[in-house]
Amino acid sequence: MNRVEHVMGFPVSLRVDDVDAPGEAAHAEAAADAVFAWLREVDERFSPFKAGSEVSRYDRGELTADELSADLVEVLDLCEEYRVATGGAFDVRLPGRGLDPCAVVKGWSVQRAAELLTGAGLTRFCLNAGGDVVVSGGPWRVGVRHPEIADKLCAVLDLTDGAVATSARYERGDHILDGRTGRPATGLDSLTVVAPTLTLADTVATAAFAMGAQGVEWAAAREGCEVYAVLPGGRVLRTGGFPTAGATAAA
Repeated sequence: MNRVEHVMGFPVSLRVDDVDAPGEAAHAEAAADAVFAWLREVDERFSPFKAGSEVSRYDRGELTADELSADLVEVLDLCEEYRVATGGAFDVRLPGRGLDPCAVVKGWSVQRAAELLTGAGLTRFCLNAGGDVVVSGGPWRVGVRHPEIADKLCAVLDLTDGAVATSARYERGDHILDGRTGRPATGLDSLTVVAPTLTLADTVATAAFAMGAQGVEWAAAREGCEVYAVLPGGRVLRTGGFPTAGATAAA
């Protein structure tokens, strides 16, 4: 079963291979319906670009901390954890800007979506949310886009279960800011993290990218994380356990 929908501002694709026996296709479709319904709910509740979202209402002072949902409390706690861990480089409350927890919400919500699939008894699937991926029951091969050449890969990963996320400048320009300076983070061309969950992989990738070149060592030291980083000029740094099936030089 394959489904693609545009949610939260990017394409989300789902492939489920648990459809061999009669009736399994309908079960997989029902699970997919739940996944996309959840992601649409997240967009309505947590988008800082929607005036009626919980995030926007909290940012305007219309909700107190005691009135927040348990989900948003969890997200904001993760934001604070990474702000402290990066010395302020990762910060969802930059001066002159509204509260924007999207860097945590994306990975967190897609990981929750993957858990809906496993909770429904599905064991072989690939969920790809704008290039950040959760897989189960591999082997799966996941490509990492070259940071400068759109139709080229700089690495191909072999994954069985887990998640991979990349932070880079090639899709949205200098959109990740270093909270310590308020300026765009430009010390890396791209940084890819493989981890057991997309919550971890996506947040670590974004936080490390905000730190610049020093973020590579910081990300590599996070428990459960393997890292592949491309520095300006094409130099590649990767941890020994990064599950590379094939790679080309970035330059």
